[in-house]
Amino acid sequence: MPDPPRTEEGWYVLHDFRSVDWDAWRDAPERRRETALEEGVEYLRAHEAVADAPEGDSAVYSVVGDTADLLVVHLRPTLDALDTARRRFETSEFGAFAERVDDYLAVTEVSDYVSDEYFEGGDVDAGIERYIEGKLHPTLPDDGYVSFYPMSRRRDPDANWYALPYEERADMMAEHGDTGREYGGRVTQIIASSVGLDDWEWGVTLFAEDPVALKDIVYEMRFDEASATYSDFGRFLVGRRFSPADLDAFMAGDPVPTGSGTDADAPGHDHAGEHGDADAPGHDHAGEHGDADEHEHGGGSDHHAHGDGSDGDGGADDIRGELADLDVYAGQPHGEDVYATVVYSETDPDDLFDEVEGLRANFEHYDTHVSTAVYAAADRDRAAVASVWETASAADTAAGFLADLPGIVGRADESSGFGTMGMFYTVKPDHREDFVEKFETVGGVLADMDGHHETDLLVNVEDENDMFIASQWATREDAMAFFRSDAFADTVEWGRDVLADRPRHVFLA
Repeated sequence: MPDPPRTEEGWYVLHDFRSVDWDAWRDAPERRRETALEEGVEYLRAHEAVADAPEGDSAVYSVVGDTADLLVVHLRPTLDALDTARRRFETSEFGAFAERVDDYLAVTEVSDYVSDEYFEGGDVDAGIERYIEGKLHPTLPDDGYVSFYPMSRRRDPDANWYALPYEERADMMAEHGDTGREYGGRVTQIIASSVGLDDWEWGVTLFAEDPVALKDIVYEMRFDEASATYSDFGRFLVGRRFSPADLDAFMAGDPVPTGSGTDADAPGHDHAGEHGDADAPGHDHAGEHGDADEHEHGGGSDHHAHGDGSDGDGGADDIRGELADLDVYAGQPHGEDVYATVVYSETDPDDLFDEVEGLRANFEHYDTHVSTAVYAAADRDRAAVASVWETASAADTAAGFLADLPGIVGRADESSGFGTMGMFYTVKPDHREDFVEKFETVGGVLADMDGHHETDLLVNVEDENDMFIASQWATREDAMAFFRSDAFADTVEWGRDVLADRPRHVFLA
């Protein structure tokens, strides 16, 4: 008997398709329409804000075609929460004009095609853990277009997926994942299992800024053996996300999103660091069918979200305040916070750059992308890829793609320490050698400090004057002790003459 993959489940997902009764809407008194819009906006805002549950996400989309007019997607930790969300829509005045014409119920899932270690209870790299967390508890990206379709694995006499040995299935999943990774940064994907919950076996939801990318990824994957021989697909439904504040424009027949209905003050946008950011690159979440991104190797990555609360002793806002008290620049270029994610690799920096260059080209489609670069360590066979973004969730999402780069390794002691303090410096060309020598001096001081694990000087492979210092500590207080030290104060004073600009930012995780 073939071995079934082990699975773990996360959040429940409901795709709620609605058709507007346009005749009833036109015939309704103006006051009733106003009330319906007010209650509709209130419902959508409250659910985007996840006011009804401890965690999750929601979004609304305008559906193109005659199957439905609206799609409301809910992610919630329990099935009961989804049931409540659906019924609350029905009880609103707006719900009287929007009849449910279809729905799809599923639960997010990760299988051991992704990582044997995760299911065996062994040591799992931090990058893999973050990747799996993103699959089980995904966010709904603000990417403009969505495509939803159900699928099942074929059980024909001559093509029965469930009769294949585990190894054959795993190989086909790996091929499928290779195809999906080519769309990193362009297509986001959420896969949820509906075995025993709905008519098909999985529900697939794709997100992209360019709708052609939705066509391209599905078309290309049709040629993978897992799809060509062993998959059946249901109907595809396509839509465009809009803000709850644009519901009146939608009902008036105006283009949505309008660009003005940002809901900037709505609760649903207060948690932008945790739920999708407009222009964030998306994870590729693959379930048992592995449609876009099967993670075949361990990825060690340190995600550093400057401005994001990230340690048990207080958030990074507290750290920023402490640094400000010490007159240390805490990372607000042009008056805006930035966020970074960093992964480390043992691959040759030049080879790594070739891989990163294609990924960076995808990232550059997003307005929130600041920079992505490869840095080579000065004194060891290690490289770092640092990707900087304007929003925390974009940086966090980018980490999922970076973790798939070749030769990814974890930081020493990354599971037991405070994390990494990172600083970017642009050095005047005439003082580059002076800067390297100064780092060696400071490195000697760091080695003798309590709680210091390791510190690396890394150099941008495209610009030798762009330096990145990554320093890992046991606790936050240990890192702060360095900032308070005379050695650091002397270095700051000395750096005024050799740096071409202020440090790009300081981030702590």
